[in-house]
Amino acid sequence: MPTVLRILDANANRAREALRVMEEAARFVLSDAVLSERIKRMRHALVEAMSGVDNLAAHRDTPGDVGTTITTAGECERHSVGDVAAAACKRLAEALRVLEEYGKLVPDGGLPRCIEQLRYEGYDVEQTLMRAMAPMRARQWRLCVLVTQALCPQGDWRGVVERAVGAGTDCVQLREKTLGDGELLDRARWLVGFCRPRGAAVVINDRPDIAMLADADGVHLGQTDLSCAHVRKLVGGQLTVGVSTSCIEQARRAIDDGADYCGVGPMFATTTKHKDVIVGPAYFCEFVAAFAQTPHLAIGGIGVDNVHELVDAGVRGIAVSSAVCAADDPAHAVHALLDTMATAVDR
Repeated sequence: MPTVLRILDANANRAREALRVMEEAARFVLSDAVLSERIKRMRHALVEAMSGVDNLAAHRDTPGDVGTTITTAGECERHSVGDVAAAACKRLAEALRVLEEYGKLVPDGGLPRCIEQLRYEGYDVEQTLMRAMAPMRARQWRLCVLVTQALCPQGDWRGVVERAVGAGTDCVQLREKTLGDGELLDRARWLVGFCRPRGAAVVINDRPDIAMLADADGVHLGQTDLSCAHVRKLVGGQLTVGVSTSCIEQARRAIDDGADYCGVGPMFATTTKHKDVIVGPAYFCEFVAAFAQTPHLAIGGIGVDNVHELVDAGVRGIAVSSAVCAADDPAHAVHALLDTMATAVDR
């Protein structure tokens, strides 16, 4: 029983700390009094539930805890206040599950039922908090390269990624429509292993399941894929979710459903993917007027010869495919795009 009490003590502390982090996000970042109060009530309910376990703190042994020195790189990295809140939500769910399971070994028997109710409420609070913080969680990428093996010279997609990220690409999207699931997952995991230590995000096209299994940063959805609302139910706040849009109604629906960022386009004609209608920079102007705080990626036929038009319209991030993947020198192509964007901004 002393070992069980140590586990309960550690996870009660972890859950209470997670709730406090979430509460501060609701209180100070969102200024949401209703959500702040709800999380505060959960915190007090947790303390009340654990008070039925006698002498819990007496079994604490921090110096003897072998887990205090075990860390991962991800624990030390947060890119936004949204990331901080998302990590706290996951920590809460994990801690409450541990409390519920090990609480079944406590003679009283009432603890698991109390914790179970808190766990269910925690899932709902996570969804509410993450939707509210979506624009604060997503990063505004500068250049996203959509990687497809068929576009890469000699099919060397790894070489393209290595050169593109080395030249300053801050997001890579894996877009492969015909690969089997196993190979797609292998590629996604390779991308995460290569890109994350170098500061570049990894987004998986269409497949939230592959994105979750690979521990990718996000998933990108088209208008014919699963809806953003459905994907949010699957992934909660664990993934950044982007949605391709070509009109303001699609953008509004995506953002209402919890999208962290929007693909905006097509800006220009492209040979990579046929589009019946080219919405052009005019749609971007409409988008940014309505959703100035929502991160975006302009997409469609973008290259060094026309990217200045987008920057002049206020574009802060672009997504390209053949402009980098099909280039003889992907690093040079990335440098040229980024330099042209920077020059346009400085004009």
